[in-house]
Amino acid sequence: MVSEAASNLPTSSPPLAALAFSDGEIEQKTVHQGSVDRAFVATLENEARSGSKSSQQAAAYAHHAAAKFEMGRGDIDHAVEDERTALRYVPQEPALLMNLAYLYLKRSEFKESLEYLERARRVLPDDPEVPKLAGWAYYGLNKIDFAVAEWKKSLAIRPDSEVKAALKKAERDKQEEESYKENESRHFTLRFSGAAEPALAKEILRTLEGHYEAISSELNYTTPEAVGVILYTRQAFSDITNAPNWAGALNDGRLRVPVQGLTSMTPDLSRVLKHELTHSFLEQMTHAKAPTWLHEGLAQFFEGKRSGLNAAGLLQIYDAKQGSTLGQLEGSWMHFSPNAVDFAYAWSLATIEAIVATNGIGDVVRILDHIAAGETPETAVQNVVRGGYGDLMEFTADYLRKTYVR
Repeated sequence: MVSEAASNLPTSSPPLAALAFSDGEIEQKTVHQGSVDRAFVATLENEARSGSKSSQQAAAYAHHAAAKFEMGRGDIDHAVEDERTALRYVPQEPALLMNLAYLYLKRSEFKESLEYLERARRVLPDDPEVPKLAGWAYYGLNKIDFAVAEWKKSLAIRPDSEVKAALKKAERDKQEEESYKENESRHFTLRFSGAAEPALAKEILRTLEGHYEAISSELNYTTPEAVGVILYTRQAFSDITNAPNWAGALNDGRLRVPVQGLTSMTPDLSRVLKHELTHSFLEQMTHAKAPTWLHEGLAQFFEGKRSGLNAAGLLQIYDAKQGSTLGQLEGSWMHFSPNAVDFAYAWSLATIEAIVATNGIGDVVRILDHIAAGETPETAVQNVVRGGYGDLMEFTADYLRKTYVR
C-alpha cells in the first residue's frame, strides 16, 4: 500500500518565496488573462542582453512571476524551467536557489535539490530552511545519517515542529537500521536485517530489477533516483510503520517489506514487490499527486490481479450504492474499516482493468501525464476517457457485467 506520508512533501516551506527585488508592474504584465505573456517576457530578455543589473533583474522577475503562476496551477515542470531561467540572470539570488531546491524535492529529484541547497547554503549559511530541505533530500536518497544531521542543524537555528517530527521519525529508522546490512543494484538501494538471508536479499534485488524494467516499459518512464528498499521482521515492520494489520507492505518513499521466515523468493513476495514498486513509479511520475484509487488499482493490475472472483459482489455493492465513490477513494484509506478497504482495493482494480481493456494502458499513462501537469484526478479522467467520476464508475460496472457476470 502507498502511505499518505508519501503523497505530500512533509514540509510547509513555502514554494517560490519572494525575491529580494520585486516589481508589481512586471508581474501584472507577465501574467494576465489567465496565462503567461511570453512575448512580454521575451522583450525583457532582449533588454537584459545589455548587461545592466536592472534589466537582468527585470527578466529574472518576469520568469519568477511565470513560475509562481505555473506552480499555482500545479505545473511543476514549467515552474522549474522558469525558475532556472530566472536564476541565469541573477545566479546568487537566495530565493531562486531555495525555490528550485523545493521544486526538485517535489519532483523527487533529490540530487538536483541538494545541488541548489548547497549553493543556497553558501549565500545563507545560517538560514534554517536550508538544512530543513536538505534533510528531506537526504531522506529521499536513503541517507538517513545525513538527514538526521541536517535536521539537527535546522533545529539548532530555529525550533520547528515539522523538523522535530521528521527528526524523530528518522532517528527511529536510524536506530532500527543501524545493524542492517546493505546491498545495491542499478535502480535500488537495499537494507536488510541481519536476521534475513543474504541470498534472499540478492534475489529480491534481481526480482526488483526485472519488475522495474517491466513497469518502466509499460509506463514509458524511468525514475530519476534509486529506489530505497528496507526488509524487516514482522514486528519491526509494525513498530516502524504503524501500518494497519491488513497492510502486507508499505511504500512511503521507500519500499518497506516484512520478510520474516522467508529464505528464498516466492510468488507472493514477487507480487508484493511489484505492487509496491508501482507506487514508487507513480509517486515520481506524477510528483506525488496520483489519487489512491489509481495507485492501488494500477499496482494490483501490474502484479497480475484481475476482477473475476469479485465482480458479482462488487456489482451488488455498487448497485445498492453502498460502496465508496472514486472521489472518496482519492485520499488515504488508513482509516477505512476492513470491509471498506476490501471494496476500495477491488473497485480500484476494476476501474483500471476496465480502462486498459477498452483502450489499452496508454489511457492510464495519459491520465497520469495530465495529473503530473497539474490537473485534478477527475479532470484528468474527463480529458482522457471523456467522462467524470460518475461516468467512469458506470463504465466500470458495465465492464464487469459484460466480462464476468453471465
